[in-house]
Amino acid sequence: MSTHFEVIVIGAGISGVGAGVRLREAGIRDFLIIEAADDFGGTWRANTYPGCQCDVPSRLYSYSFAPNPDWTRVYAHQPEILAYVEAVADRHRLPEHTRFGVRMTEARWQPHAARWRISTDAGEFTARFLIAGAGPWNEPLIPDVPGLAEFPGEVFHSARWNHDYDLRGKRVAVLGTGASAVQFVPAIAPQVDRLHLFQRTAQWVLPKPDHRIPKAEQWVMRHVPGARAAVAAVEYRAMEMLGHGFRRPSLLRGVQAVARAHLRATVQGRELRRKLTPDYTIGCKRILFSNHYYPALTRPNVDVHACAVRTVDGTTVLGADGSSAEVDAIILGTGFHILDMPLSNLIHDGAGRSLADHWKGSPEAYLGTVTTGFPNAFLLLGPGLGTGHSSAFTILEAQLDLALGAIRSARAEGWASLEVRRDVQSAYNSELQAALAGTVYNTGGCRSYYLDANGRNSFSWPWSTGRLRTQVARFDTRDFTVIHPTDQQEISA
Repeated sequence: MSTHFEVIVIGAGISGVGAGVRLREAGIRDFLIIEAADDFGGTWRANTYPGCQCDVPSRLYSYSFAPNPDWTRVYAHQPEILAYVEAVADRHRLPEHTRFGVRMTEARWQPHAARWRISTDAGEFTARFLIAGAGPWNEPLIPDVPGLAEFPGEVFHSARWNHDYDLRGKRVAVLGTGASAVQFVPAIAPQVDRLHLFQRTAQWVLPKPDHRIPKAEQWVMRHVPGARAAVAAVEYRAMEMLGHGFRRPSLLRGVQAVARAHLRATVQGRELRRKLTPDYTIGCKRILFSNHYYPALTRPNVDVHACAVRTVDGTTVLGADGSSAEVDAIILGTGFHILDMPLSNLIHDGAGRSLADHWKGSPEAYLGTVTTGFPNAFLLLGPGLGTGHSSAFTILEAQLDLALGAIRSARAEGWASLEVRRDVQSAYNSELQAALAGTVYNTGGCRSYYLDANGRNSFSWPWSTGRLRTQVARFDTRDFTVIHPTDQQEISA
C-alpha cells in the first residue's frame, strides 16, 4: 500500500468526513484519512451515554452539502446523528480513503522535503498537506481527585460509558454538571437506588424546544422546495439573537429571566433552588438546554451536593463542604481536554517543537485554522472559533473553504509550501482578544473551559456567525509566506 499521499487527514469525525468530501469535490483523490477507532463519527461514535443529544437544532447541525430532510426530532439524538455522519461518508466513498484502527503518534514537518511525516502505530506515512480533524471534544478529562484511582467500585467517564454495568439498584455518584450530565442524569435517575450529584458550579439551564417531528412535516421537508431551508433560516436567526446577547451582555437579562422562571417552575424546594441558582451571568459558561434535568433533581432518590469532590476514601465520596456519600459507582461528567488537546503535543514543526510548545498554554491560530511555524497544516475546530450558539458544522465548513482555497492555490501555482505570516497571526489574535474583552465569556463572572491555563480566552469567537463564515473562509495569499520549488531547492541544498 502507498505510504505517501498529497493530503493526510487525522480523524474521521464530522471534521474528517467534511474534509474528505471537500477534497473529493475539489478533484483531489490522493488523500488518506486515519482514524484510531473502528468507524466514522468521532464524538458521536464515542458518546453513547443515555440521553445523548445535540444542543443545536438538527437542521443546522448538518453539512450544507448534505441537508437531511428526515430528522425525526428538532434536536436529534446520538444514534441518528451518527447514522447521518456514516451515511454521508458512505455516499461520498470515504471508506476507500480511510484506514481505521490507526492511531497517530507524531506528525513532524520536514522542511528540506517540504512534507509532513506522520508516525502511527501502523507505520509511517508522508504527505504534502496535513489536516488535523481530531477536534477538542476528543479526549475525556479525568479529574485529579485523591483516592479516585483506588475506588473499589465501577468508575467511567460519560464519553466511555460502560453499557455492561447495570446501574439498576446501585448507589451512584455523578461528578460534574456540564452538558453531558444534564442529559444522562435524567436518564439514569429512575433506575438507580440513590444518585449523588456533586456540583462544583451551578449551571444556567434553559427549556429545550424539542419534539418529535411528525411524518407530515418530514414529508414537507422532503418534497416542498425551500421548506427545509426556510425553517433552518428561522432557527438560525433565533440562535444568532442569542449570540448577539453574548456580545452585548446587558441584552441577556431577558434570557436569564427565562432561565430563572424555568428553575422556579420545575423546582419547588427553596433550598434546592438556591443550590441550583448560578451566581454569574448566563452565557459566561456554555448554556445548557433541558426539560428533564431539574425535575430529575427533585426526585426523592437524588441528592445535590453543591460542592466539588475533595477526596474518595474507599467507597465514600467526600465533598468539599463536608458532605459524604457511600456509593457503588462513580460516573464522571467532567468534560474534555478542550484547550490542552493531546493532539497539540503530537504535531511538531521542523525544529521538533510541538504546537503545545509554541502555544505555552494559550492556543492561537490565524482564523483558528493555520499556525505560524507549521506550513501546509490546517487545524479544524481550532482555537478562537467557539461561539456558544453556532453549529460546529458551520464553523467547520468555513475552515474547509480556507484550507481548500490554500491547497488549490498551492497546486495551481506549484508552491512547495505556504505558512501564515507571524505578523498576520499576531495582529489577528490581538484583534480577537480585544473584541473578547467585552463579551459575556470574559465579563460574566465565572471560570469556564473557554479560559486556558493562563487565564486567557483561547476558545471563543467574539463576532457574529455571518462574519465567521465570510472571514474564516477567505484564503488570501498575502497572509502567507509562500515557498516556491526553486526556493525549496536552496533550502534543501
